[in-house]
Amino acid sequence: MIIVVKTGILVLGGLITYFSYKAYRNTGAASLRALALGFGTVTLGAMLGGALDVILNVDLATGLLIDSVLTLIGFAVITYSLYVD
Repeated sequence: MIIVVKTGILVLGGLITYFSYKAYRNTGAASLRALALGFGTVTLGAMLGGALDVILNVDLATGLLIDSVLTLIGFAVITYSLYVD
């Protein structure tokens, strides 16, 4: 079940990142660039956390920590994107 959920996060997070970046390229708005970076970071965290646990046999707690740290950083960047002009 974890692999299914992580795959869903990867697909949807990848789409949000792609569309945010595409909107940034069309408008040049720094907030959309930060938004794409934030969602990309959250998506990367979910992917790395799951991949390290399943593929590289890293301890589940370590994989979860990496996922959580990148999610925190991504949300911080997304929050920043809301305040950029």
